[in-house]
Amino acid sequence: MSSSNLEGWQPPRKARHKEPLRRVKCKENRSRRPDANGPSTVYLQVLGAGSRDNPASVYVFSEFNRYLFNCGEGTQRLMQEHKLKATHLDNIFVTRMNWQNVGGLSGMILTLKDIGVPECVLSGPPQLENFLNAIKSFSGPLEDIKLSVRPYAAEPYTDSTMTVQQVPIFAVSPDNHPEPAGGPGESSTAAGARSGRTQEGSARDASLLVAFICKLHPKKGNFLVPQARELGLPVGTAAIGPLIAALKDGRSVTYEGREIRPEQVCTPPDPGPAFLVVECPSEAFVEAVCSAQPLRRYQTGGSEDAAALVVHMAPERVLSTDGYRAWMERFPASTEHLILNEHVTAVHNVRSHKIQTQLNLIHPEIFPPLQTWTAPEPPARLPVPSVRAECLLKFQFRPALEWQRESVPVCNPDDFVKEASEVPNFQQEVEACRKLRLSDAAEEGENFPEVVFLGTGSALPMKIRNVSGTLVHLSSSASLLLDCGEGTFGQLCRHYGNAVDQVLSQISTVFVSHLHADHHTGLLMLLYQRDRALRQLGRPRSPVHLVAPVQIMSWLNQYHQQCQEVLQHVDDLANRSALASLSFIPNRSLQDGGEPPAPRTEASIQALLERNGLEKVPLQFQTCLVHHCKHAFACSLTHRQGWKLAFSGDTRPCDALVRLGKDATLLIHEATLEDGLEQEAAEKRHSTTSQAIGVGVRMNAAFIVLNHFSQRYAKIPLFSQDFTQRVGVSFDHMRIRFGHFRTLPRLVPALKALFAADIGEMEERREKRELRL
Repeated sequence: MSSSNLEGWQPPRKARHKEPLRRVKCKENRSRRPDANGPSTVYLQVLGAGSRDNPASVYVFSEFNRYLFNCGEGTQRLMQEHKLKATHLDNIFVTRMNWQNVGGLSGMILTLKDIGVPECVLSGPPQLENFLNAIKSFSGPLEDIKLSVRPYAAEPYTDSTMTVQQVPIFAVSPDNHPEPAGGPGESSTAAGARSGRTQEGSARDASLLVAFICKLHPKKGNFLVPQARELGLPVGTAAIGPLIAALKDGRSVTYEGREIRPEQVCTPPDPGPAFLVVECPSEAFVEAVCSAQPLRRYQTGGSEDAAALVVHMAPERVLSTDGYRAWMERFPASTEHLILNEHVTAVHNVRSHKIQTQLNLIHPEIFPPLQTWTAPEPPARLPVPSVRAECLLKFQFRPALEWQRESVPVCNPDDFVKEASEVPNFQQEVEACRKLRLSDAAEEGENFPEVVFLGTGSALPMKIRNVSGTLVHLSSSASLLLDCGEGTFGQLCRHYGNAVDQVLSQISTVFVSHLHADHHTGLLMLLYQRDRALRQLGRPRSPVHLVAPVQIMSWLNQYHQQCQEVLQHVDDLANRSALASLSFIPNRSLQDGGEPPAPRTEASIQALLERNGLEKVPLQFQTCLVHHCKHAFACSLTHRQGWKLAFSGDTRPCDALVRLGKDATLLIHEATLEDGLEQEAAEKRHSTTSQAIGVGVRMNAAFIVLNHFSQRYAKIPLFSQDFTQRVGVSFDHMRIRFGHFRTLPRLVPALKALFAADIGEMEERREKRELRL
């Protein structure tokens, strides 16, 4: 296909989803309820406990509704792993317009659209409206789901489960004036006094957060049939109906001359507990949180019953302030406190740890054990009894107020090893790998380049394979990231643990192949965390070279201008700064035979080449258009040391890529689908296993690693007849050097033994599919 055809290609429109009949009937049944009785079962469950790799988020469940409070990167992956369904999720509450809270929101919205959720309402800062508009620059029009924003000034939201009131809170600067929108030094319209804030224009406002007061609807007491029979009431007859209704309403009744009081035959009514969700990200918000009158009503001496639970999304430095400690103490002893922040050591992604622990038995160097990042400072001493969050920890509101830990995942490596050791033939294959490892140790060669696969799945982040991201350590001081899907930083945290800041500081270049969400929505978190790492390490800000389709700047500029400041130190096409933390280079500027780049871009290219040890003549970092979506690119780089790496991005077999990667030392090529699904691959513009290997053979690549597998191959893809000693498959957290090329194919028998049951199921599905043809 020619470049002009690629530029004009648009994906076919999908049929509009109809609302599932089950969902429609559920809504109708709720609307026909003869009374306003609240739900019988309600609980709040922690998703992300606020650790550095899993931002704070909580999920609220009732038999009528589901709610999500904040949706950072990795939220969808946690829901998928721990079987928390999103099919009834139609309300998402956001405490602050910050990427920590909304980094997973675009992916969540796309998933809700794909599974047929007809409507989703976002509550919180008014900038959420701008966020929805901004994500359309890469998601498309989102016509199959109705999205709306409920501003904080709106009337409290009420449904079948509870009423939710939004409480706007504005940070106060040291001179006792509200900070201007975007934070100190921002040249935008000052917000004025807190009482005078408006939501017009919805410009970014870093001084705004929204707390939520959630109050469950009252629930009438349950009618006790045995007690009613003992008192002679006509249980089981038509006459009992009016009596039950009156007694549950709290009225005494007279039957056959006897007065029957409600407490004799009914459990006590539940007036409906309340809980608060409060984020306080810095000391600048402490005074405003502590003085917020709507929140004080739920403390000791307030006009409402005390809150049953307060969810605190606050760092230790905030929890340690005198003001916040005093505010916590104003709640009565009956109030429970849940703390979500980076002082969390519990594991969230247990399945990743399980798979990595078992793969580590096959080759400890290629599959290193996962790590946990731990906060350097000790936790604050809190003035009231509090509970530190853990993934899936529950607080139940009904039928009884209590903590429940039964769902909290357990990560026990010994159990994972024991399970693997019981797989038939696995131990024998592991022993064979150990002997091979000893014989190959002297041949492993140089430490660089080193390739770390952070995400090897496609489309959606799932429990075993995250979406696209591959880190290439070019030297001891420079690294290149190939694609940066949602959760890439979380994967870095789990791979490197406390060394993650050092690794972040060395990332010099990010290549984004195309603008599908699973390839770039982890970029903002990566940039934020890299900037934090440089500050922590006491190093000056150095630019990241972003090589991406030019259309990515539309998304970044919209988010920066209307949601949250991200480009304050950016060197892009429109803004130049001596303190640039991001140097943008359009993918098309690195095409062979393309138009000469502008002088500013030419200077950025030269800086990229020098930083990464590449030559300019001939150009040793190049791109080409490939057969996927509009503006989809592959890339190749040739190092001064003589090795060459080619990366396909997403594509069908492509002649331009074959030419670009000619004689590559390593080709990383997508293999989304198995052989036999060539038609589906063509329709989705992806490659099958054999097609990807064929590209590598035509390219004369020394070694081929297959990547970007459909999530239907969660643990391992199906092996084709084309697998040779030049082909390997990727796994999340797999780490290889060129010296491992000889080893990787020889690990296949052990991999087949470990995943024999999964391979058997996939082969059975393939046989059934072939019989239908």
